[in-house]
Amino acid sequence: MELKRAGSQASMKGPEQYFTGTVRIDPLNAPAAPARVSCASVTFEPGARSAWHTHPLGQTLIVTAGCGWTQCEGEAKVEIRAGDVIWCPPGHKHWHGATATTSMTHIAIQEALDGVNVVWMDKVSDQDYMSPLGDSSSHEH
Repeated sequence: MELKRAGSQASMKGPEQYFTGTVRIDPLNAPAAPARVSCASVTFEPGARSAWHTHPLGQTLIVTAGCGWTQCEGEAKVEIRAGDVIWCPPGHKHWHGATATTSMTHIAIQEALDGVNVVWMDKVSDQDYMSPLGDSSSHEH
């Protein structure tokens, strides 16, 4: 068993090429092969968001604090809140982040395929980011 004590792993800034605004990534676990699931706690300050991206084997997001937005390509933007769980299917282009006025923290869990767990794409435009909310009653993407 490997125990990683709270505060024992350094926080890092979300790289500017993959994020807009202030994003803090706190690694949680990324075990060596043959395991291929990694997870991190990601905090987005107001206005911050990821770039568009996909995951070869999908991604689970568990919102732990605050209120944010997520959007899948071709679908309306939806609000996500603490306690919500979001599943992004393999290869599904999406983004997620804080709202314009509130921060949001989620745990991101993704599995690697041939060593790749994310494929980054273009940054989310201000127009897409500020688009109207869709019906958020189902949260299915």
